[in-house]
Amino acid sequence: MGYGAGGFLVVVGLILALAVQDAVEGVDLQMIGWIMTIVGVALLVLTAVTLNRRRESGTVATTTHPDGSVTERRTSSHHDV
Repeated sequence: MGYGAGGFLVVVGLILALAVQDAVEGVDLQMIGWIMTIVGVALLVLTAVTLNRRRESGTVATTTHPDGSVTERRTSSHHDV
């Protein structure tokens, strides 16, 4: 999903929770708004954590051999918490 979906949920949730004055019988629009806001914030946090873990730092060593073939050697360092 990602940042877009999380941001959308936060915005719509806050509008429902804080700005909508209409009432629907049997439905608490403010509570739905707060739930959407919480889910949106959680999605934003999970997206940030996931993308941060995917980011890796490392080096790529490329060697071109006399016969024209190319070899790549990758080294990476992962910093898991």
